Amino acid sequence: MGYGGNTSCVELDLADGTTVILDAGSRIRELGQRLLEREPGVLHLCLTHLHLDHVEGLGFFAPLWRAGWRLRFWGPPSTTATLRGRVSRYLSPPLFPIGLVEAPAEAAFDDVPREPWRIGSALLEAQAVEHRGPTLGYRIEDEGRVLAYLPDHEPYLTAALDDEPEWVSGWALAAGADLLLHDSQYTEDEYPHRLGWGHSSVVHAATFARAAGVGQLGMFHHDPMRSDRELEELYDQVAEIVRDDQEPPLIAREGLEITLGGG
Repeated sequence: MGYGGNTSCVELDLADGTTVILDAGSRIRELGQRLLEREPGVLHLCLTHLHLDHVEGLGFFAPLWRAGWRLRFWGPPSTTATLRGRVSRYLSPPLFPIGLVEAPAEAAFDDVPREPWRIGSALLEAQAVEHRGPTLGYRIEDEGRVLAYLPDHEPYLTAALDDEPEWVSGWALAAGADLLLHDSQYTEDEYPHRLGWGHSSVVHAATFARAAGVGQLGMFHHDPMRSDRELEELYDQVAEIVRDDQEPPLIAREGLEITLGGG
């Protein structure tokens, strides 16, 4: 009841006013209603991967169904189908009653570039990370501040805790970031039974954040069965691992607003 139960969706307001949306989980429904209070414009949607919990809100994202809006989608590349074609599998019968081709908004779909690219005032970088299926992590830098977004990630699946950090999945994206939003789904007791499922234990998330030298870790992608009290108990484990010079970790919750560099 305190931290919320919707799936992954993060809104970024860049310094120049550009709006970037990270993933399109169920929370994007509320975001879409709020965006309708603005004049129609351009929105950039960066998808980490196409598992249902990260795209299930698209069919209920109001700007997609209003003429005048322009949506630019970025996502993981594939050798077998375009990004539009893959998203259309969900936004079409029998999984959804209306096809993507019927949406009044203008929608463009692109695989993420291999090299960093610009959206508005920000420089973005995307790299593949350890998770089942083609999955990206993102690094977004805007006016000298850096957000790393790795919501579905198993950094120590193919690396040991004491390995050189450069060999760990996702390290280059997170290194030195002001804020890291990172998969924190499992307890230490649960993780051995979920090895290879693509998600991190809270200890691994905190260890990864420490190795990457981030300013603050945001515990993200909570197990949907976790109660508020259980999340707070996991927070205590994480707080013991982060470096002394890091900001205290935070538990991501619905409606949380963070201004990087501005308190």
